Amino acid sequence: MGACLAHAGAPVTMVVRRESLGQYPRQIQLESPFGNFTVGVAVAAEVPPVDVLWLTVKATQLNAALGSIANSQALRAIVPLLNGIDHLAVLRLKYGADRVIPATIAGEMERTRPGHILHRTPFARLHVLSAGKQRLATTLDRLGEIGFECRFIDDEPTLMWGKLVFLAPFALSTSAADKTVGEILSDPQWRDLGWACVREACAVARAEGARVSVEKVLSGVAMMPGNMRSSMQKDVQRGNPPELDAIGGPILRGGQKYGMEVPATRKLVAAVEQRAGSLAHRAP
Repeated sequence: MGACLAHAGAPVTMVVRRESLGQYPRQIQLESPFGNFTVGVAVAAEVPPVDVLWLTVKATQLNAALGSIANSQALRAIVPLLNGIDHLAVLRLKYGADRVIPATIAGEMERTRPGHILHRTPFARLHVLSAGKQRLATTLDRLGEIGFECRFIDDEPTLMWGKLVFLAPFALSTSAADKTVGEILSDPQWRDLGWACVREACAVARAEGARVSVEKVLSGVAMMPGNMRSSMQKDVQRGNPPELDAIGGPILRGGQKYGMEVPATRKLVAAVEQRAGSLAHRAP
């Protein structure tokens, strides 16, 4: 996001951990189907007064990241791009509902080292709640010119669950099996488990008021690049804490809330927990 916004002409400040401030590069290099470029950015350990604060951390890092906000009154809008759903209530309680603009992003992006980003998928989809249109329309127009698929979604449940019903089965199955999307789809056992998770996620999503379709999700997953891997899968492989509560938690809690059985999701979450624990134990 920082590289693309800076490339589009917006002034960008990257907010990093204080201990990383001295070593963090003042240029961001992006390799993407949208183009390969290097752009200059400012770097700070505290969030300065800005029009828009884009929150792009892992869900497991949110509380620590919020410590970099010294003066929240200087923020006009906060756009969280975290995985999951529960972070919205946390941010609204802390900063006020009027400044938090729900949004989601989809695509495979990876920071290979500080300041160097690989965007591997041929798409980057940025969806924003329509209530934020007035404040973000110009920014999204700029990103659309670069190559982003930018859309405004009218209702929040459809916006947030519309991503999660894709993400959860994809992230959980690839992480549990340590397989790419193509390998999951070629393995009947893992494919069927993932498909069952899609159905469970969609059932909970509809109970939450989201307009989602099992058939649309299944066809969408089938069209993903075969070599695509989830960020959760990469976290597990590296011994980092996976975003299990953010990604699998809403389905498990929703199943309990609405009296729905979600055995496939529960099985995948347990498999990821077991594999993550095993790899973390072996990590030096």
